[in-house]
Amino acid sequence: MFVDINTLKVQTESREQNLKTNFKTIFSLIISIVMITSLLFGKFFFKSTYLLKSFGELSVDPEIAFTNNKPTFLEFYAEWCEVCKEMAPQVSAFKDEYEKDINFVFLNVDNQKWGNYIQKFAVNGIPQVNLFDKKGNLISTFIGKQDEIKIRESIKNLEKENKPYEEIVNAEFSTIQENNNNEVNPRSHG
Repeated sequence: MFVDINTLKVQTESREQNLKTNFKTIFSLIISIVMITSLLFGKFFFKSTYLLKSFGELSVDPEIAFTNNKPTFLEFYAEWCEVCKEMAPQVSAFKDEYEKDINFVFLNVDNQKWGNYIQKFAVNGIPQVNLFDKKGNLISTFIGKQDEIKIRESIKNLEKENKPYEEIVNAEFSTIQENNNNEVNPRSHG
């Protein structure tokens, strides 16, 4: 049997060209799928991080909040805090629902500007939510991941007179500590 070397060479080159074309097509398809998926679902995946970043921008200044005769929702958070990210949509919903009647103050524990508030309210776990009545009296402190119903109940009770103080701590929270330079730094997160 006689095999023509030129014919084999042409067939081999043709197969290689087809493989290269197929590879390029598959690679382009995969890249397209990844790009389309990230465009469609990127906002969903990064929503909590976006919310946390926007909290500081949407915050009422604490000095104004404690003097304008409205109840205050004060949250201490950090953008790296996984529990803060998890609770961000819930907190955002509270803000949307109650912002006409309640001051919403968001203080990032990584911002040294808020060090005096971090010390004043003994923040060592985040998220920490402090609820104040319209006179500026601390009514409730929530540390860590919280049940929406419990926070909502406490928000509704802000208008009542003679409320006893309550502190609710959940084991799911991120810790912060002060260093020797009076700077607050994250130590660990949960």
